[in-house]
Amino acid sequence: MKVAGFIADRIAFSKGNEKGRSSFSRFIIRLSVVATVISVMVMILTLSFANGFQETISQKVFSFIGHIRIKEKEPDKAIISEETPILKNDSLVDQVRKDPDVESIYPYASKNAMLKTKTGIESVLVKGLDSSYDFNRFQRFMVEGRPIGFSRESYKREIMVSAYTASQMNIKLHDRILVYFIRPPDSTGERKMGTDKLEVVGIYKTGIEDYDRNFCITDIKLIRRLNYWQPDEIAGYEIFLKDYTKIDSVANRIYEADNFPMTWNTVSARDISPNIFSWLGLMDKNRNILISLMLVIAIINLITCLIILVLERIRMIGILKSLGATNWTVQQIFIRYAAIIAGRGIVIGATIGILISVIQQKTGFIKLKEEAYYVDTAAIKIVWWQVGAICGGSLLITMLVLMIPSFIIRKVQPVRAIQFR
Repeated sequence: MKVAGFIADRIAFSKGNEKGRSSFSRFIIRLSVVATVISVMVMILTLSFANGFQETISQKVFSFIGHIRIKEKEPDKAIISEETPILKNDSLVDQVRKDPDVESIYPYASKNAMLKTKTGIESVLVKGLDSSYDFNRFQRFMVEGRPIGFSRESYKREIMVSAYTASQMNIKLHDRILVYFIRPPDSTGERKMGTDKLEVVGIYKTGIEDYDRNFCITDIKLIRRLNYWQPDEIAGYEIFLKDYTKIDSVANRIYEADNFPMTWNTVSARDISPNIFSWLGLMDKNRNILISLMLVIAIINLITCLIILVLERIRMIGILKSLGATNWTVQQIFIRYAAIIAGRGIVIGATIGILISVIQQKTGFIKLKEEAYYVDTAAIKIVWWQVGAICGGSLLITMLVLMIPSFIIRKVQPVRAIQFR
């Protein structure tokens, strides 16, 4: 092993003035190292960007609509629309709160409305929340102002609008806007137009067009008053989980509970915003394709370089064999080459990939079109076990690839090899 290592290091690292085969071997080895660096770096960056996109966009969706919604079954109705009212069910809420996977649960309501200012009119879906809601979830979206306030006796005449709506209607913080609602039929069956003047206390921006175009936030008591609801009537509940990967299992568990009303349903965030999650699923496919391509390129590169090294050193192999070197001794030289290529390539590639990821996390120098990608800065999330898997997998592939040139070495005949030109 010492002899093989000495020969390999001499060819790979010698800095003398020799020309010809030694310099060519060093060039091939360095070219292979560069290709391995690029492959490992791209795979790490691909996974980091994909992880960051998925987590950031998913959390945006979840923070706005929850992970799971409990509402009345309405199979022929659009998912994002006014809901049929249900009565609060405190026993069910207590049971849901005790679920180890549930973080919190809040009531909500919604109402179609028209916003009117001197410069325009916009149709929106006003979402009503109560004082139990944790508005810390909204802090990441706030552009100006604050969340709505609440009053024990009545409702606060306050509303939060999106930056898109504010721009379209030339609304500024603390402006008072007219909000028009169509009330449910009264005792005579007549539907009347209701109106209220609300102060804009907050402007938010999620970056998700479906939400920014369609939603405003206000007090749930206003929705109840406009719909002639009782104090214990709501549109449904929003449930937030500790781990979003458990959405389906928790939704099924809640739905199958003994005290879950027969006419109610559990709807996951994936059902409410299927287009966004389909887009994220497509990103998974693109990520897998890119990583597969980089692996194939790395394998082809390594095989090609090792075969070139074997053929370029065929006379050396013949001389070593004629001096009594075994096949295994000669193979160790090329194992050393592969170790140099893989070791340096993996370490340098992983270092550069992680460094770029950390710089992006700290500075956000890679900018994106928010209208297309839902975020204005490329999100990054480094998952260390994935980095380890890439490095370990690359090393394992390198060792397996060594089997190909080893067959060439075993078939080399010393006499013919020495005469090889």
